[in-house]
Amino acid sequence: MNPKRVKFQNSKGLELSGDLYLPLERQPKFYAIFAHCFTCSKNFSAVTRISKSLSNEGIAVLSFDFTGLGRSEGEFAESDFSSNISDLLDASKFLEKNYAAPAMLIGHSLGGAAVLYAAQSLPSVNALATIGAPADPLHVRHLFQNKLEDILENGQAKVSIGGRPFMISKEFLDNLDQQPIESFLKDLKKALLILHSPQDEIVGIENAEKIYKSAWHPKSFVSLDGANHLVTNQSDAEYIGQVLSSWSLRYVDQQDKIENDTKGHPVMVRLSADAGFTTEIKTPFHHLIADEPLEVGGKNLGPTPYDLLMASLGSCTVMTLRMYADRKKWPLKEVRVYLEHEKVHRIDSDKPEKETSKVSQFTRKIELEGDLDSDQRQRLLEIANRCPVHRTLEEEILIQTLLVS
Repeated sequence: MNPKRVKFQNSKGLELSGDLYLPLERQPKFYAIFAHCFTCSKNFSAVTRISKSLSNEGIAVLSFDFTGLGRSEGEFAESDFSSNISDLLDASKFLEKNYAAPAMLIGHSLGGAAVLYAAQSLPSVNALATIGAPADPLHVRHLFQNKLEDILENGQAKVSIGGRPFMISKEFLDNLDQQPIESFLKDLKKALLILHSPQDEIVGIENAEKIYKSAWHPKSFVSLDGANHLVTNQSDAEYIGQVLSSWSLRYVDQQDKIENDTKGHPVMVRLSADAGFTTEIKTPFHHLIADEPLEVGGKNLGPTPYDLLMASLGSCTVMTLRMYADRKKWPLKEVRVYLEHEKVHRIDSDKPEKETSKVSQFTRKIELEGDLDSDQRQRLLEIANRCPVHRTLEEEILIQTLLVS
């Protein structure tokens, strides 16, 4: 799903560019702000993947370019750590005025340090998450250590970071020397989740330890084992999004369950142009994802359409058996159904080479756990064939397709 392009002014009158990731046609559970890493932008892969993952879980996320980066106005040489914090506060004001005040801040690398400082001034925020964040903003000095002398002597110097040129000023260095994190984290009174990779070669894992020890409970740590600092692996980014979503449920007040707008239909399915085969599925109260395997061009972010079809048959089967066993008061502890689908030739076909001679065959293997006798097991097998989805699949089915004007 494409994010909504937004723009807002910061306290200096500069126009900042942002992307707002909204859940699929539903009310967000809450709004969050994502602060990107030093010299990155809102289009950085980790930012987009984590933001999309969170929006799939019903959380709206605003990511934006700090002053002088990406599509935002201003010169990077004139920005500093304090301006990053100020930009975060302005982003919060924009959300509060146009949507809802943010309840969570997420920061990657130096953006993680920035959200810790900004949170002190945002009463609406009660959950914070850092990803590979330094415990001391001065940590970024190592990125241009070989130019420090030039910066101190000449007031500024051009440095190369990640293959891109940036003008770093002495004022920028001076501004990094902020109030120590440990001096305010204990009084922050906000839930904190620290995500960090033990293999991070840019910001060492000892930074996560320092932040954790400086903070007061509730605080949590999640190891991003195997991930690099920039979280370039897609599966790592998606994992972070899933962890953030689950963790936030405990600390962020959710909106009451609001019925999704499916235009009066039981199911709505949508596929955006830039999503490949990753398809969003919405029912009045639920949100699902379907996809295709990597080997056929998909991203493997969800079950395939045929997986979902088999899941429908399997779930209906176990529910039907559960209801029947409960009504009979039989000791059925658990039901497991294993399913397969294939195309097979009709037994009575006299032209097996024709495609129309093949039919769909679902193989359903049912495993019953419980102290059941042979008659009860046989009866449950018969009942399985009476589940509503089974009956529907065996009926003559008509599919009517209409274009919506």
